[in-house]
Amino acid sequence: MAEFQPLRIVHCFRSPIGGIFRHVRDLAELHSAAGHQVGILCDSSTGGAHEDRLFDQITPYLSLGVTRFPIGRSVGTKDMAALAEAYKLIKELQPDILHGHGAKGGVIARLIGSLLRVRRYRVARLYSPHGGSLHFASKSLSGQGVFAIERLFERMTESISFVCDYERQTYEAKIGKPRCQATRVYNGISERDFSPVPVRPDGVDFAYIGMLRDLKGPDVFINAFAEAERLVGRPLSGLIIGDGPDLENYRRMVEEKGLGRRIDFRPAMPIAQAFAYSDIVVVPSRAEAMPYIVLEALAAEKTIIASRVGGIPEILGSDSEALIEPGRADLFGATMARALTDPDWSKRTMPTAEVFHSRFSAVVMAQELEALYRAQLARI
Repeated sequence: MAEFQPLRIVHCFRSPIGGIFRHVRDLAELHSAAGHQVGILCDSSTGGAHEDRLFDQITPYLSLGVTRFPIGRSVGTKDMAALAEAYKLIKELQPDILHGHGAKGGVIARLIGSLLRVRRYRVARLYSPHGGSLHFASKSLSGQGVFAIERLFERMTESISFVCDYERQTYEAKIGKPRCQATRVYNGISERDFSPVPVRPDGVDFAYIGMLRDLKGPDVFINAFAEAERLVGRPLSGLIIGDGPDLENYRRMVEEKGLGRRIDFRPAMPIAQAFAYSDIVVVPSRAEAMPYIVLEALAAEKTIIASRVGGIPEILGSDSEALIEPGRADLFGATMARALTDPDWSKRTMPTAEVFHSRFSAVVMAQELEALYRAQLARI
């Protein structure tokens, strides 16, 4: 029997919020438990108290530590200083695996990995887009520039790991078939997440949980709520949970529509606490890759109404009644009204627990990525 060889894995990404951060935390915990050494490199200027608590929770699994320094959202002159700092820090960590997540994380991991390779350092460079640059329009000048950079960086990549088939198909349509190795490893969630979360006594009819920015569709939720209320014919209750740059815009929108007493706001909180506010979670995103909120909600036995975007149809089924065309607040409202008034709607539309668990377990995700890491490292 071959002797176990632990890996030194460093995950690079920009913003420690949302799905990418959840993805990396799950991998860090499971790979650390398997005997590997794991570290994180990310931005220091984003995230708040909630993210600080998440870092506290994951720190025991990060034997290579957490390195944070400013990494801008947009490309700029400050990126050179950030890259120089990242190179110095990563070189000291001596990783076997550099896994970049999102557009900026992908650049950091692959560029620095390539610089290390020039110095004859043995390190495998992997990249997971997580949507990222794929959100750009194909015909826009900015999109064409970003896609050209993505194409260039394939030469510095051992493998691209897509989180769903949709992401891979989008990459091929906008950028081209990868000229490096590519695979699909579904996002997965931990076993402790597979547990029903009952609604608290002051729960509401509908909840939006996520980043407060237009890409994620809080404005669609607000308009859809008003439509659902009209269709049901009585006052309803809703809650918007999260933080983000457009919070005040949504507060103003709620007040202007006369919904101030029926839609409330809460800051970002642990997901189990958020799920305790409602049995129906609305995900009205205009674009997604493979959103964790849908996986987490289904594991908590919540009813999901979501946009037909990204990998969501791979979770709910492509013909699901719970899938709505993005931006269609009228259709979201009609479906929200149906979910609230038809007692059999959820059972009829949500995937069975057995099928869901078999496809979207974090244990499976971590095992498949470890196998990918070892295979790519062996090729160097």
